[in-house]
Amino acid sequence: MFRISIVDAPGERTLVVESTLINPWTTELQRVWHSVGQESKERKLLIDLRNVTVISQEGENILLELMSAGAKFSCCGVLTKHVLKQLAHRFRNKAATH
Repeated sequence: MFRISIVDAPGERTLVVESTLINPWTTELQRVWHSVGQESKERKLLIDLRNVTVISQEGENILLELMSAGAKFSCCGVLTKHVLKQLAHRFRNKAATH
């Protein structure tokens, strides 16, 4: 079962994502992100991916979009760390060309 929980702390809002980050759940993450982003522009946004087991290409695209918007990530597991490292590399290359 896919779930996104919102945890608020002073100066920070965390989206805790659980299960698989594949369609249609990528759209749900994007919807929640836009919703909470409008409410808390002054807070830092953290995306907690510790309980994500699969990330599809669409999921990677959403994470790259979140990264571009300044979101920070928390994760564990070799695969998720590798995906985030690759996305950070793509983000830096994209930023360098613009």
